[in-house]
Amino acid sequence: MASGKLLHIKMSENSAVRLKVAQQSQQQVSAKSLDISKVVRLLEDPLTTNMKEKHLFVLRKLFERNHTGFLLRELTGMSRVLNVCAEKAKDHPEYAAVLCEALKICGLPFLKERVSDEMRYAQDATEILSHIGYLMRVSHDEVKQHVVECVKSFYNYVTPPQLLDGLQQTSLGYKLQLLERSDLPKTLLLSMAALENQPAIKLQLLQTLQILSSSSDKICTSIVEAHGAETICLHMNEPGRSSQVLFCSSEILWNLLESGNKEEIIGQLSSMECVISLKEAFCHLLLKASQTSDLQLRNDLLVITTFIAGNPNSPLVESLFTKQLVGFVMFPEMKRRSPLDQNLKLTYSNKDLKMKKLLLNLLVVMSRDCAALQLYEEEMVMLFLLKLIKPLAGSSERRSGLHHWSVVQQEELQLQALATLTSIAPLMLDDYMSCQGNACLLLLLDWCVRTDAYFAHGHSFHGTGGRGSKKAQLRYCIRVLKSVTSLGEESVNQDLCDQGIISQLLGVLNQMDGRSDEEDEVTTEIMSNIQLILSSLCETDIHRKELFGSEGVEMTVHFLKKGSSKFYSGLGHNKLLLSTIDCVRSCIVGCCSTEDYFLAKDGAFLLLSLLSTSPRCVHGVVLSTLLELHDNPNTPSLILSWRDAAGQTASRLLLQLWREEEKELGVIRNQHGGITDPQSPVLSCFQQDGDLLSFPAATPTTAVLEISENLRAKIYLIFCCLGFQGLPGLSTEDYVTLSIIKRYLDFKVGEVWEEISRELSLDGVRPISPDEEALSTIQRISEDTARRIMAEQRSILEQQQEEDISEEKLVYREMKSRLRQQELTSKSWNKYVSKTSNYEILKEEKAQREKHAALIRSKPNHPAKHFIGHVVAMESTDLQGPAGMKVMLAKAPIRTEPAPLDLVNFSTVKD
Repeated sequence: MASGKLLHIKMSENSAVRLKVAQQSQQQVSAKSLDISKVVRLLEDPLTTNMKEKHLFVLRKLFERNHTGFLLRELTGMSRVLNVCAEKAKDHPEYAAVLCEALKICGLPFLKERVSDEMRYAQDATEILSHIGYLMRVSHDEVKQHVVECVKSFYNYVTPPQLLDGLQQTSLGYKLQLLERSDLPKTLLLSMAALENQPAIKLQLLQTLQILSSSSDKICTSIVEAHGAETICLHMNEPGRSSQVLFCSSEILWNLLESGNKEEIIGQLSSMECVISLKEAFCHLLLKASQTSDLQLRNDLLVITTFIAGNPNSPLVESLFTKQLVGFVMFPEMKRRSPLDQNLKLTYSNKDLKMKKLLLNLLVVMSRDCAALQLYEEEMVMLFLLKLIKPLAGSSERRSGLHHWSVVQQEELQLQALATLTSIAPLMLDDYMSCQGNACLLLLLDWCVRTDAYFAHGHSFHGTGGRGSKKAQLRYCIRVLKSVTSLGEESVNQDLCDQGIISQLLGVLNQMDGRSDEEDEVTTEIMSNIQLILSSLCETDIHRKELFGSEGVEMTVHFLKKGSSKFYSGLGHNKLLLSTIDCVRSCIVGCCSTEDYFLAKDGAFLLLSLLSTSPRCVHGVVLSTLLELHDNPNTPSLILSWRDAAGQTASRLLLQLWREEEKELGVIRNQHGGITDPQSPVLSCFQQDGDLLSFPAATPTTAVLEISENLRAKIYLIFCCLGFQGLPGLSTEDYVTLSIIKRYLDFKVGEVWEEISRELSLDGVRPISPDEEALSTIQRISEDTARRIMAEQRSILEQQQEEDISEEKLVYREMKSRLRQQELTSKSWNKYVSKTSNYEILKEEKAQREKHAALIRSKPNHPAKHFIGHVVAMESTDLQGPAGMKVMLAKAPIRTEPAPLDLVNFSTVKD
């Protein structure tokens, strides 16, 4: 009894204490200004657990005071308030209504007292947003709906209500920045699993996620990290088949693909469950959709399926989705007995046309899977594609099976089918040949070049550049033929040649080149692809080269004459030039008749002119072609006789290319182009940087690989055909370079042995004495050869220096002789002038002439005897006195310049 009384007294004391604490808390909260910390203590105090009415009263007062928005500095306390209310709402639904009021206020912009509050309380604001997302765990539908509406309100500008003095709303994008840092998007996504039986709220949640995913890349990344793509795809099919749910799910997936990690998203969508979900959604829309928005949604799902098909690990075939898609793409041209095909109806609108083109494109993407190719064979996809590419009729006629498509739609389907066939035909050659694909393409090719009343519309992507003509069809027809012939399958190529494709393609080339006054990109591509097809057909067959014949040679010469002036025009002339050179190598070289005709048409000259004017990237193929032409005995003499516009010879051009190539390779030469290091006479900087340890044993090392990667080996072989002696038009520098080229092969052999020695050293292998001696001898021979070449180069330079000195001396002798002659001429002229102006000098001159004349008469055989008559005539002239001088001056010719160099001065003639 005593213990019972004591217990009763103790309990009474505890109750009194609790009542006192509750009264104190009530007094604190009922104050005029509510403090958020006091509210939190009231809610969390275990002594006030049963005071529900007081809690609700205080919370309503708190929310009423903050009806314009919560202060940033109070957000930490508000997060605790929301958590307490969420916990109490499980047992007391009244707290759910309070939460809804709080969420309405959370949808408003936060309030700040200072400008720095946004940065100071950013972490608190991020946490409260995360707590808002966690409220989705509350079982009350009204709370979930308010959470979704709260997030939506972030994106709606709210007109600021009347605020207290000193308070400002945060900026419009402040909450959006906080969203990127919070867990709210992830939480909303994960809460979808709890909304299976609440379709209205789920739709609102999807709309919210759609808004979030379209606003920020970071939010998309956050959703993807939470496997958002897979979650959305799995929940897109509802029992009610709501098109709005499908639409929102599709938009979210599109936003994720555009802004998120595409590979990760496709990996999530490539699961069997997601593929089945996509299949169900697509088939449902395909069979039931009638509105434009549903048709667009169907096409969007098809594009997403195309992304999934690009993943090699996608289970499209295993889920039977591929089989259904193949059946859909062949409808209505090739109907099957499938239940889906029987219920399928097309409106033949632009949306249906877009779906048809997407399905054709999907065939290309799925063809990377061997299982899909096997399915194509079973479903006769090749026959369907060849049926689509048949020549189109005029506007007044329609093809059977396509009578529902308009002419414009038929053209777009034809071009899309040709583009699809370009990728699929090389993978299904057996089906292609069994369906007579070559014949179909050649018929289409003939239709493309024929002139008739057909007018192409060219509205589609593949119709670019072909509006008003059949150029687009010709372009894709040539592409298909190129993809088929490039495989080198002899049966396919032989079948094409038997049907006359060589002459047909040459005719197309001549016709196109004759029509095009100004070549565009499409025309250039067609011509270059035709040349590549001819190269593939004729490369290994002499008979086909003969069929290429003179017409083909004329074609290649015509294109070679265009040169490389448009190489960088951006219209594809670079490809056209390279394909023309390849056509010469594959279709002309190797057949004597075509080679001779090509050389007779100055083909070798055109190649050399191209070599001198084209960019460096073309030099390799031109030199290879010239090298192969050297098998013809007429080629070397023609090359040696070539001169460019500046008079440069072919040999000098090749030597210049050699020096430019060595400069690109970083080969060190002296100022005259000679060897500087006898141990590495032709070593490039790439070989010096190469690491022998990085090459496997069976892989050629840098000394061997370097031969195929630059022009030096080709130039060396051409000089081997031309010879190293008697080359016209070379300078001393050219002879120095030529001495290196002459020993290029010896130098490369020395490099190979040097690498062998280094490899043995790196492997720790020491050769036996005879092998080691042989190896050192070989290396010494290579170095001695380089030293001999260096001595030869010095001899060439010394000889040139001597010739220069000799020429310089000759020039000085000529200058001295010219000066002496000028002095004699001046002296003779002065003497002549003095004779005509001084009578005494004239008499003295006459006396000397008489003396010489008498001397000449005394010697009958004197060489100057024929001048006697002239002297006698002079004697008979009365030259005495001034009158005689006047007569002499009157008879003398008038001269205004010195006498010529061959003037005879009789006063200097001696016996």
